Amino acid sequence: MDKKARISNPQVFAVEVATKFGLETFNLGNRRYLGGKSKLLEFIDGHLRGIIKRTPESVFDVFAGTGVVADYYASKGSSVIANDLLQHNYLGLQTFLSPQSIDIYKVAEKLLHLQNLKPHVNYFSKNFGGTYFSMRNSKFIGTVREEIELIADSPREKAALITSLVYAADRVANTVGHYDAFHRGSDNRNEITLKLPNLSQYQHPKNKIFNMDSLELAPEVSTEVAYLDPPYNSRQYSDTYHLLENLASWSKPEVFGVARKFDRTELKSDFCGIRAPQVFDELVQTINAEIILVSYSNNSNKLNMRSNAAIPDEIITKSLKARGSVSVKEIDFGVFTTGKTSKAGHKERLFVCKVKR
Repeated sequence: MDKKARISNPQVFAVEVATKFGLETFNLGNRRYLGGKSKLLEFIDGHLRGIIKRTPESVFDVFAGTGVVADYYASKGSSVIANDLLQHNYLGLQTFLSPQSIDIYKVAEKLLHLQNLKPHVNYFSKNFGGTYFSMRNSKFIGTVREEIELIADSPREKAALITSLVYAADRVANTVGHYDAFHRGSDNRNEITLKLPNLSQYQHPKNKIFNMDSLELAPEVSTEVAYLDPPYNSRQYSDTYHLLENLASWSKPEVFGVARKFDRTELKSDFCGIRAPQVFDELVQTINAEIILVSYSNNSNKLNMRSNAAIPDEIITKSLKARGSVSVKEIDFGVFTTGKTSKAGHKERLFVCKVKR
């Protein structure tokens, strides 16, 4: 396959490479994630196109999470700036959207090497064996993670290997898709299968990926469209995905409690706390974009205290109106939750602000 074909058919190319090494592939969106927007992409893009009548030239995904919105626009040719505070999400963004070149053949070769490692006792198995994972799987996860530190040759290659492990581990965890708790008495013994990220080594030369506080990053970025999908309530993502964050950063912190969490003080987001309305307004006023899109739920006071919206509608509207004209679009939407709240009557809203020149 020539270079031109690889550019136009990156996923076909990745599948061909995976097949050559006896591997399968996975896509950026192959994870369950709280607040994920994979089912709302057409809703978001439809309203954006209603304003600019085309694909935006550039998009700033401020709270990117797993990156489905950033990936959607990158696939359409937009230059993307994607940011997330959590390391495991940042590495996923690097894997699929980084402008740094990557040799997919080497990634596949190293994944095959990692898959065939002999598991041994390690930090991960000592702390998580018999909880979120079977002892065998936890030994394998820790063994692979240690080996990645030794064999990765570039930041993007390392990100790709870690992301493959994170996605694979998430599929066999004794959970419902998050890590506030694990299934007691349940032991998922399915073997972990490392897969090749479905990416191209020739994509995204203009993209930029960040792992920063959004308030610090926003003043330094200028794009046509800024997309804001802040946390909706007091549930901290660093709590919900602490184990994957631990695995990605690999600083081997002390863990505690039944849930085996580490000290996450530095990862706490003000957008989940009492300062959420204030920091949201600060962020909106520093955004450099022609159009600001804000996704937010309608759960103002409908659910239990932790699930109620952290930012009142009037604050969202007031902050955006200080920048330009505002309209609100709404759609019924069943969300992925922690299992403690009802989804009845849930709607997703898209606040659209055309910024005054």
